[in-house]
Amino acid sequence: MAETLRLSGPLTALAAREQLERGAAALARSGVDFDLAAVREVDSAGLAVVLGWVRAGQRSGHPVRIVAAPPSLRSLAELYGVTELLPLA
Repeated sequence: MAETLRLSGPLTALAAREQLERGAAALARSGVDFDLAAVREVDSAGLAVVLGWVRAGQRSGHPVRIVAAPPSLRSLAELYGVTELLPLA
């Protein structure tokens, strides 16, 4: 069964390392649904965090889902041509 991590606030360079580590630790235990409904800002570092979660999930064999991705994440993913790599729910 997947764990749900609810994030809030900005997913930007200032919080990137902490959020990447938090997600990777959860993925070591189980699959994770990352609920981003309360995330109000995402920059390119935030996109890198999400892609890091995907890689951590692949390494651990646990599924990753991105729930309620904010428009800023979607537009950055489109800009960088990585939308197909995101497991958007």
